[in-house]
Amino acid sequence: MKKLHIKKGDTVYVNAGNDKGKTGKVLEVIPSKDRAIVEGINIVSKHAKPSPKHPQGGIVKQEAGVHISNLQVVDPKTGAPTRISRKVVDGKKVRIAKKSGEEIK
Repeated sequence: MKKLHIKKGDTVYVNAGNDKGKTGKVLEVIPSKDRAIVEGINIVSKHAKPSPKHPQGGIVKQEAGVHISNLQVVDPKTGAPTRISRKVVDGKKVRIAKKSGEEIK
């Protein structure tokens, strides 16, 4: 499995695309496609047949995947986009924000 710099639950900043400059929370990461689904980012219209979830059917708005190269993790201390490094602390690998040196939970 690939090692990615983002995880589910991270707050990320979008560097490229139609939603450039926006931030959102990662709902799902798809390592096989190098994509992530981010809350409120890359909204697409999908035609849905009537189902128990959508009894009327019709056009449904939902988030589509964004390539992870277009996302940066937001620094928990400064709130700015930052790069990530990995460090071993107390025998565990943790992610560290390059800008502030804070651990990313």
